[in-house]
Amino acid sequence: MKANEYKDAPKTNHEQRDGSSNGLGKSAYEVLGGTFLTRKRAIQLLPFILYMAFLALLYIGNTYYTERKIRKMNDLREELKELRYEYISTKSALMGQKKQSTLINYLEEEGIKASTIPPKKLIIKD
Repeated sequence: MKANEYKDAPKTNHEQRDGSSNGLGKSAYEVLGGTFLTRKRAIQLLPFILYMAFLALLYIGNTYYTERKIRKMNDLREELKELRYEYISTKSALMGQKKQSTLINYLEEEGIKASTIPPKKLIIKD
């Protein structure tokens, strides 16, 4: 009886699968396919890859944090501008109310009349 014989499968090249003949295409194919993780060198580089991923997450988070702060600063700047306008208008209204002629008119409505005698200066000698 004849023993079973196995035929070797035809060898295929990675370069033929992805359609490129350079090392970059081969590397991209291995990364996308996940076969690069089976290499010993990739396992050794795993802490570095995780470190770079952590830095990328920090960078993205910092960008979002900064954009949020800038938006908040712009909102506060607008609120400050509105409060400054309100302060100026209130101050001008108060200055108008503090005038002597305005006070005299207001007090006359209340029944108090302004003095017609000017104030005198008292000088005390020791």
